[in-house]
Amino acid sequence: MYVVIVANAPGLNLAPYHQLLTTAERLIAADGGGTALFTHGYTPHLLIGDLDSITPEALAAYQAQGVAIERHRPDKDETDLELALLAAVNLGASRIDIIGALGGRWDQSLANVTLLGMAELRGRQVRLLDHPQQIWLVTDVSVIPGAVGDTVSLLPFGGDAHGITTEGLAYPLHNGTLYYDRARGVSNVITATPAQVQVRDGALLIVWTARVH
Repeated sequence: MYVVIVANAPGLNLAPYHQLLTTAERLIAADGGGTALFTHGYTPHLLIGDLDSITPEALAAYQAQGVAIERHRPDKDETDLELALLAAVNLGASRIDIIGALGGRWDQSLANVTLLGMAELRGRQVRLLDHPQQIWLVTDVSVIPGAVGDTVSLLPFGGDAHGITTEGLAYPLHNGTLYYDRARGVSNVITATPAQVQVRDGALLIVWTARVH
């Protein structure tokens, strides 16, 4: 199942994601993400969170439309996005795209990136989307669906990453190591497609930035 989650990024423009939003089998609004969906004319299958960020107008519209609403206490341990991810897992999602998780407060953006390491997400394809950038986590092998000239950064996640081998990148690694406290993996470039990254031990965040023509 393909699930798209919309989080509460400030000034979120959903125009670049129209195809994803209309092809998703389930569309989940994480609290204030419901406002962006309402503003752009989309209706989620589920609205989840403590509902302190969604506008009253959007909330009333979704209630009138019979949208499933899962309201949580404000003093909960999980963030709204974390709750949305757990809901997607419970729905049986195999692919999850997250829109609106970056931008605004740094603490929330950083926390949203670390959510990619949730144990419940293992074995599922999960991406953070912030057009023209995408972020995902790899613990084995991943193809980078980019074009020649696109920028790719490889960032160790949760510790050093070992046994890294790349294909189709300007600065190759062959059974190499990237250290958690160094920035060596930033700003590589795709030189041949399909580019690929493989890691033996540890995990890497792949940050792919497509060239905007």
